[in-house]
Amino acid sequence: MTARLRRALPHDLDAETRTLYDKITSGPRGGFMVDGEGGLTGPFNAMLLSPPVGDPLQELGAALRYRSTLTGRARELAILVVAGHQDSAFEQAAHEPIARRLGFTEEQVRALRDGSPLTLPDPGEAAVLAVARALVTKGDLDDGEYAALGERELFELTTLVGYYTTLALQLRVFRV
Repeated sequence: MTARLRRALPHDLDAETRTLYDKITSGPRGGFMVDGEGGLTGPFNAMLLSPPVGDPLQELGAALRYRSTLTGRARELAILVVAGHQDSAFEQAAHEPIARRLGFTEEQVRALRDGSPLTLPDPGEAAVLAVARALVTKGDLDDGEYAALGERELFELTTLVGYYTTLALQLRVFRV
C-alpha cells in the first residue's frame, strides 16, 4: 500500500504545527519517531494535520505510556491485543520488540498477534489480557471481567484500548 499522507518536514511547518512537532520530538518518543529527514513516523505525522486535536491526542498517548499505573507488561499486552485485533502492522512492529524486552516469549507475542489462546501465569496480566480482548471483540465487559481489575486500572486500560484503536484506524486510513 502506498502512503496517502505526505510526510511533513520541520522546515515546511507553520508556527502552530511546529510547536506540536517540537513537543512530540522533545519528549521520550522523539528519538524513535523521527526519520532521517526529520519527519515524524507512525501516527504522529497525521497528528500534525490538526494541532488542536493532535496535541491532546499525543498528550493522551504520553500519559498512557509514561504516567499511568499500568505496568509496562500490562500496557504492552493490551497494545498488542489491539494491534492484533486491528491487524495494525505498524503498532505490531513498534510494540512487539518492547514486549520481548519485557520478557514476553515469541509464542506469547504470536498469540497476541493472531488472537489465539494464551495462558499467562501472572493473574493480573491474565486479567488484563481477558479484559483487553473483551473490549476489542465485544466493546463491553461482563461482571466478572469488570471485577477482575481495580477501577483505576480498568479506567486506564479502557482508555489505552480506545487510544490504540484510534491510532490503528488512523494508521490504516493514512496507509502508514
